[in-house]
Amino acid sequence: MTRTGRPCKHPHAESGAANLIEYIMISGVLMGLLIVMMLLVNTNIMEDPANRLVYVAFTDIGNGVSTRIVDVYSIAPRDGTITTRFDIPDDIAGKEYTVEIGPGADPVDQDVMVFRGSVETHVALAGVGATRGVAGNTTGRGMNKISYNSSGYNG
Repeated sequence: MTRTGRPCKHPHAESGAANLIEYIMISGVLMGLLIVMMLLVNTNIMEDPANRLVYVAFTDIGNGVSTRIVDVYSIAPRDGTITTRFDIPDDIAGKEYTVEIGPGADPVDQDVMVFRGSVETHVALAGVGATRGVAGNTTGRGMNKISYNSSGYNG
């Protein structure tokens, strides 16, 4: 167009090259942003909610194991042995996990730790560790067992 507003009869050769360069620059910037977005989508949109789900499931499993240990403790005989079997989920979100009974935040207390990779939960054993030592570990596979022996276990 001319300065008067009428269409120009002779287009400039530079305008075609300028449009092409502008198109290439904008497309390059958008492709760069798309690549960055694709890298962040997996972490922020998929992994974070999955880790939150796993954390809640681990807390539920820890509470269940803690409850079963307290139940065995409450009916434990003075002399003798008691054993119970229980089942927990084989996997959470398609992956295995580990359950360990160990020392808690306070040296007198003990807790149930359920973990896999960087996700772990700690559930208190409700004071059982203060009177009787509890130890052991398991995974979700198969049937699990809690045993109590009044004379204790060696090894």
